[in-house]
Amino acid sequence: MDSELPGTLNVDNFEMRFADISSVEISKLQALSISVGWPHRAADWQHLLDIGKGYVALDEIGRVGASGMWFPHGDGFATFGMLITSPRLQTNGAARWLMNRIMTDSGRNRIRLNSTREAQRLYASLGLKPTQTVYQYQGTAIAPMALPSLEKGLVLRRLDRGDLDTVIAFDAPAFGADRSLHLLRLFESSICYGLYQRERMRAFSMRRRFGRGHVVGPVVAGNDEDAITVTHPHIAAHADGFLRVDTHFDSGPFAALIQQSGLSICATLTTMVTEEVAGYGAGQNGSPRVYALASHSLG
Repeated sequence: MDSELPGTLNVDNFEMRFADISSVEISKLQALSISVGWPHRAADWQHLLDIGKGYVALDEIGRVGASGMWFPHGDGFATFGMLITSPRLQTNGAARWLMNRIMTDSGRNRIRLNSTREAQRLYASLGLKPTQTVYQYQGTAIAPMALPSLEKGLVLRRLDRGDLDTVIAFDAPAFGADRSLHLLRLFESSICYGLYQRERMRAFSMRRRFGRGHVVGPVVAGNDEDAITVTHPHIAAHADGFLRVDTHFDSGPFAALIQQSGLSICATLTTMVTEEVAGYGAGQNGSPRVYALASHSLG
């Protein structure tokens, strides 16, 4: 740790101290996320702990009052997430204290996170700038209308481990960094589809258990039609089940598929970055872009 950053924080009449997040029982972390209305199961927390690092703030009797994590993606880049402060600490400087710690320890100068409206001022004061809105769609899914027949030469199929290198290479320009370790972990816990034109990938999608049901993401494609093609089977598989999709789109064909499938916007967040190159790929001229996020923490 950086010795210039204090290891404790006085809050009212008690003292908070840092602890490595991996040293805390998952049940306590889950209790923290539940306290702010987040749906993470113990398995969802474990997934993040397996691929990320971070800290919690503990009070004098070991209760978790705040958390913050960072997830490395190649050299110099990270996403931040699970930035939670319990209601009783939200006005006492704990969030800034924790953010300063993980910004220092991550060693990354290119940072991306998804912020609630309440936290935007804090992150802006730390040098992050707003870029895009994230729309959190969720609800009981309705079976979507059948897709039109694929163009000649296109194949939609379930992906297997042999497709992983292709997925990683296709994803990197859209995500803005190499997240191969994270895609590997997601691949292991997800149902995945890919759209190919002969040997060339055109789109891919993943679906996994999360929170109250399942989440579709990431979805990466070169255009709306391809994104719809690889998302459609996930929605069809969970008709009458609880489904969630986090996306930067609130209009256009891809958003229309989500809306027509019974999912509605329940929350919005703002993607914030330290610098322009920490953003997502622009998706211009048919290059791949991220249509649905893996999660708020992973992007």
